[in-house]
Amino acid sequence: MRRRLFRIVLPGALALAVVAAVLVYSSGHHGSTSGPGGAPDHSASPSTKIGGDAAGANTSSLIVTLHQSVPEFARPGGPQIGTVPGTWFGAPTALPVIAQDAGYLEVRVAQRPNGLTAWIAALGPTLSATPYRIVIDLATERLRLYEGGHRVLDAPAGIGTTQDPTPVGNFFVALYADPPSSAWGPFIMVTSGHSTAISDWEKSGDAIVAIHGPLGADAAIGTTGARVSHGCVRLHNADLARLRAVPAGSPVQIID
Repeated sequence: MRRRLFRIVLPGALALAVVAAVLVYSSGHHGSTSGPGGAPDHSASPSTKIGGDAAGANTSSLIVTLHQSVPEFARPGGPQIGTVPGTWFGAPTALPVIAQDAGYLEVRVAQRPNGLTAWIAALGPTLSATPYRIVIDLATERLRLYEGGHRVLDAPAGIGTTQDPTPVGNFFVALYADPPSSAWGPFIMVTSGHSTAISDWEKSGDAIVAIHGPLGADAAIGTTGARVSHGCVRLHNADLARLRAVPAGSPVQIID
């Protein structure tokens, strides 16, 4: 495990500078069947998948909130391979649970690259459920909010341009940030998604996808949506306000 200094800069020059303990992953380490220490090997036991990723398919999803940094394991009952930080940019770590097995939880994590997951022990963190799921459809340039499996919002969205596209994948609401000005809307919803086209926005060390206000693009977004951003998702302020009830850890799926 190594510690890195990261600065989060949401496209548009918002900066939240913090020192964060970030877990460094090795490619292909999940699902390993070997390891020292004689830990019980549960690799052959089937995991129970929960909180699937189909848009609107589930009435609720499980969230685990960490109270401190916790060990990451190669598999249920396997050796420790790293640490999942208890905070991210100063906010408590809240992660969606996608599987559980023998007292362990598989969770999505917020660090690069996109799509990382980790196994953590179920004992200790707080578990809760969210009825919310956000689906962003790049093909139709719309954001949809589901509550209890029912669509409660269908809004036009300003998404990334062809040069700086909004990344596709399964993410989650990582935290909320205060807007630096009214142009950003009432708040900024920071997701776990990272740009696949920009690795270092304005020498920040990262380029994190957020959902926020229109930044002057109201007319372009209109009623049908538009490709106007560097990868973030822009909404009319009234539509953005509808998302404030969505807790950190809730799933965000971006499809094309």
